[in-house]
Amino acid sequence: MSTGKKVPMRKCVGCGEMKNKKEMMRVLKTAENEIVLDTTGRKNGRGAYLCFSKECLQKAAKNRGLERSLKIAIPKEVYENLEREFENVEQK
Repeated sequence: MSTGKKVPMRKCVGCGEMKNKKEMMRVLKTAENEIVLDTTGRKNGRGAYLCFSKECLQKAAKNRGLERSLKIAIPKEVYENLEREFENVEQK
């Protein structure tokens, strides 16, 4: 009797879809309350997951999904920085 390896699933805070962890981008709140993109998925801190699309980032900003997940108020400038980082990751 063989059992397949369990695939970790995460929920996007923008669209609410459940997807494979590797198909998503992790947004991280560090110990210094700094909000950054975690491309490796291994950094320490509280994380929330987003699909690799700007639409999901915009939805998360609109419905305050990131703020609820990270338990911190996020200024507009941080969303702009995240959007720029998203563009850099998409280009690679």
